[in-house]
Amino acid sequence: MIRKATSSDIENIMLLTNACAKNMTSKGIYQWNEHYPNAEAFHNDIKRDELYVLAHDHKIVGVIVISTFMDDVYKPITWLTPSGKNIYIHRLAVDPEYQGRGFAQRLMDFAEKYALDNMYNSVRLDTFSQNERNQRFYERRGYKRLGSIYFPNKSEHPFYCYEMVL
Repeated sequence: MIRKATSSDIENIMLLTNACAKNMTSKGIYQWNEHYPNAEAFHNDIKRDELYVLAHDHKIVGVIVISTFMDDVYKPITWLTPSGKNIYIHRLAVDPEYQGRGFAQRLMDFAEKYALDNMYNSVRLDTFSQNERNQRFYERRGYKRLGSIYFPNKSEHPFYCYEMVL
């Protein structure tokens, strides 16, 4: 079941994303660190009504942010569609114990259906250049890589921007 997150979910979301960060680090992927993601970001997502969780057997096993806000860092990218009627995916995560079971696919299916149902033109996102698994995941779903951006507080390596036109 996918539902909107509440403030009472933050502790479990942080446990999940910390487990994901540890898992990625063990594989040499330094995408998330002690600064990101953090509880403040998730609280802001909840205030904006953009944070969703996927529950399985009464446990939160996945999380996704579906936003309409375009961060300034995305402005230099030459997108496939005009900016304004797009959604942005952030902080997609699945508990490492539940990875490989289709939960990330379900979260993305949910986000893409949300975009279609609400007449958005596209879905945009970024993923870490050193995370080849994520790149393959999005490319198999039909997303096109369009350019690179940098988040100095996260990594010296770029993040690749993707878009899928609906």
